[in-house]
Amino acid sequence: MIIKNTDIEQFCTILHNSGKKIVLTNGCFDILHAGHVTYLQQAATYGDCLIVGLNTDDSVKRWKDKNRPIITENERAIVIDALKCVDYVVLFDETTAEKLVQKVRPAVYVKGGDYTLETLPEAAALLSCNGEAKFIDVVAGCSTTNIINKIKNIK
Repeated sequence: MIIKNTDIEQFCTILHNSGKKIVLTNGCFDILHAGHVTYLQQAATYGDCLIVGLNTDDSVKRWKDKNRPIITENERAIVIDALKCVDYVVLFDETTAEKLVQKVRPAVYVKGGDYTLETLPEAAALLSCNGEAKFIDVVAGCSTTNIINKIKNIK
């Protein structure tokens, strides 16, 4: 289910009050690939419901590159929402997910293994809501950038 950003805090309050252990992760998930799916499947194992914060098109352009994302935010949200391991999707417009972490107040916040608690921009927000960080190793060779480069090299 895709939840509006303006509704996510109230929605999560209902989840918290019903005793659900919320897991949050975020990213742009542009050109969905096996690395993304494996990551999301693993993230879902840390709690009762997985919420995926999805960067808007504007925030992806600010964070990654002016030519990204390849797939629009609405299309990416539909694809992520269709995965059986994902319970909820919410779009957010910031470059980092600090505000989203504050709204969701997850029990567990999951990021890729290229982060540590010390390098996590959302660490202070996560600690303020007593959340725990988990880091999942990325799948070697699986990246949207690799897919884009492969397509560029097709002749």
